[in-house]
Amino acid sequence: MPLRLPVSASLLALALAAAVPAMAQPPAALPAPVAEEGALATGPRSDLHAQVLLDRAHFSPGQIDGLLGSNQKRAVAGFQAARGLKVTGELDDATWEALRAGDTPPLVSYTLTAEDVAGPFQPIPAQPSAQAKLTTLGFSSVGEALGERFHADPKLLQVLNPGVDLGKAGSTIQVPNIAPTALAKATRLVVDKSDSTLRLYDAQGKVYAQFPASSGSQHDPLPIGEWKILGLSREPTFHYNPTLFWDAKPGEGKATLPPGPNNPVGRVWIDISKPHYGLHGTPEPGHVGKTESHGCVRMTNWDALQVADAVDASVPVVMQE
Repeated sequence: MPLRLPVSASLLALALAAAVPAMAQPPAALPAPVAEEGALATGPRSDLHAQVLLDRAHFSPGQIDGLLGSNQKRAVAGFQAARGLKVTGELDDATWEALRAGDTPPLVSYTLTAEDVAGPFQPIPAQPSAQAKLTTLGFSSVGEALGERFHADPKLLQVLNPGVDLGKAGSTIQVPNIAPTALAKATRLVVDKSDSTLRLYDAQGKVYAQFPASSGSQHDPLPIGEWKILGLSREPTFHYNPTLFWDAKPGEGKATLPPGPNNPVGRVWIDISKPHYGLHGTPEPGHVGKTESHGCVRMTNWDALQVADAVDASVPVVMQE
């Protein structure tokens, strides 16, 4: 779904260092991984393992899919630079050691609860006018909900759990061994269009977190410069105005779209002093860092929420090419 413009929900006060719910714990014995010839590698030092470790280190690979791609390479390069390692974007021995690969298994088991599978789940219509008729733009499937919970491509969860009914409470599944933790407050936020990243800096001027981001396009370029954070809105509604979009379909009218993970700006909107621009989530996490936006800065919902917890009105937002 294309990026939409500003949210007109009331801006909420930031809640720094929000509590993070407990995630799955490593069991005594995991279900056997897929072992077919040509299957996705899930063991130590696999790309899946690297993506899990990078996510835990706050150098996000975006949506975890176990496949080597541009977001993983950018995350590796950012982690290497932050740790004073040779920056190659490749997973050499020094990088694996810095990631503490021997301390954390790639996967953990998780038993689905009744709440996990309860829904309601419903398809999300493409047209804003149809979306506006819904009470929420929630998850379309249990796979999508679990994907967001575990920062994973729903297709990866299917591959990891062949023959398992993801919609059945009590089923034990394999999931990426993420461990979300709150970030310390940032002193500076930089969006770099050249490598599709958003970086947070600490008081010593060092990068301590990095996230893939889609930012700007030929029609709606990224607003280069320094901006202020005006506030944020969690679970925002969205006011769609087709006159503001070059790719709006003929006959589309204005519409107020309800909140939810499939809202055009996802689960959080960080408002900045450039009118009609902000930092936010997305209903399409697999596209982040790989497609253009309508000018704003788009991250996965889980990354956008972490950024929102780490900033406030005192943090400058720098946008550069």
